[in-house]
Amino acid sequence: MKTDLQLKKDVDDELEWDPSITAAGIGAEVQNGFVTLTGHVRNLAEKLAAEHAAERIAGVKGVIVKLEVGQHMEAGDEALAIACRGALQAYVHVPADDIQLHVEKGWVTLSGEVQWGYQRHAAEHVIGLLHGVNGVLNDIRIKPKIEPVAIAGKIEAALRRHAEREALHISVKAVAGVVTLEGVVDSLAERRAAVGAAWSAPGVTQVINNLRIR
Repeated sequence: MKTDLQLKKDVDDELEWDPSITAAGIGAEVQNGFVTLTGHVRNLAEKLAAEHAAERIAGVKGVIVKLEVGQHMEAGDEALAIACRGALQAYVHVPADDIQLHVEKGWVTLSGEVQWGYQRHAAEHVIGLLHGVNGVLNDIRIKPKIEPVAIAGKIEAALRRHAEREALHISVKAVAGVVTLEGVVDSLAERRAAVGAAWSAPGVTQVINNLRIR
């Protein structure tokens, strides 16, 4: 089992390794396996990249993000709203006509309805990559037009395709579109991947993530 000092070194090295991150502006502290990231980043995409970098380290139990995102003052909210709308319309996996957005001081609020969980997450992801976005509030609702059938089996099959070893330690329960994941995984990155697989199943409206890190 890694000590907090070893985990800090691994996180610092991973931040330096990732070309999408300016590591000089980020500090990492570790206590009892939990990583706290502080400092400043250029945009929301870099903030998410730093969080994911810390999650990739084996032995990390959780990541607390206290990074400040640089404020965007050049173009203003109107121009940012136009850029957000264009990004949604250009992204093939997002039903842009079903999504509304509101921009205030660089924060983007998404609302509306989509059929699939992955569409909800994809909309948030594509907006978060834009320069000038300080944060995203995702109020998009999931309203499937198809009846959820055999959701648990579909998710279990997806987990086996992604990683046979992890799938053996994860149980999936589905009731009326609500999926509950139980079991253990080796890292936060694997935990995130399992949740992503669950959201990709047709008819899923909610994922309850009870997965534990070894």
